[in-house]
Amino acid sequence: MKAIALDQYGSADDLRLLELPDPKVAPGEVLIRVKAAGVNPVDWKLAAGYLDPIMEVRFPLISGWDVAGVVESVGLDAGEFAVGDEVFGYVRKDWAQNGSYAELVSAPVRTLARKPRAFTWEQAAGAPLAGLTAYQCVKRVGLAKGETVLIHAAAGGVGSLGVQIAAALGARVIGTASERNHAFLRELGAEPVTYGDGLVDRVRELAPDGIDAALDFIGEGAVDISQQLLKSRDRVASVTDGEAATKGGHYVWVRPDAADLTALAGLADSGALTVHVDRTFPLAETAAAWRLNQEGRTRGKIVLTVQ
Repeated sequence: MKAIALDQYGSADDLRLLELPDPKVAPGEVLIRVKAAGVNPVDWKLAAGYLDPIMEVRFPLISGWDVAGVVESVGLDAGEFAVGDEVFGYVRKDWAQNGSYAELVSAPVRTLARKPRAFTWEQAAGAPLAGLTAYQCVKRVGLAKGETVLIHAAAGGVGSLGVQIAAALGARVIGTASERNHAFLRELGAEPVTYGDGLVDRVRELAPDGIDAALDFIGEGAVDISQQLLKSRDRVASVTDGEAATKGGHYVWVRPDAADLTALAGLADSGALTVHVDRTFPLAETAAAWRLNQEGRTRGKIVLTVQ
């Protein structure tokens, strides 16, 4: 199979399109013919060695955890899926090596769900990691109908899904973004505010009695800012601030979860959730996709297409 891989830790400049052996399919796994693969910041951070202290990485390393594709074969005791099923998933195994930037990827059934009928392949590939992150953060803070939530970086890949998930629950959503993304946030169901100096005052103008929950998808002091506005300081979840728990909030590291993926698919097929795909790149142009992702200014998701 063809795959984008690195022989050692490196950057976008070190990515190579290689011919590699097809992945083995362990018990409890299926083999997927990849249609599209999502690009996430963790992909290039893993490749750069930033996660080396906490994660086993083996080379050659094929990056990518987000996948959408068709089941090509089924391993032992993996009866949840059949050949020909269209699936999507966050394929994170116990170590990183055989990721989704490839023509084929083997995936534990616990990391997969059936692809939403309403999604294109590109949208399905952009949904798993970002969607699960947003969904699990919403659950962690116990967001409920009628409550007000502040979402930091609301126009990004995770934030834009978080806005829709919160809105689908019946929550009022206030989202931070640059002014060029305010119309986009309104379309998703959020009340936009500009990030930066004076954010606390701008949010208080919209919510004089404070906010019920906050989701931090950017860092840059967002947990501390949120706790100035929260009615209860513990109802903030962050994916960027490793000290969030010591500050009384929650630090969330997204987990593969088939039930949560199925819930996201249900929201998609009901019309409550969509994925805005900002750019697509062919597999051979993964380096360009990484460089764009590293700029951190993308609206929605970047996705690789695999022919």
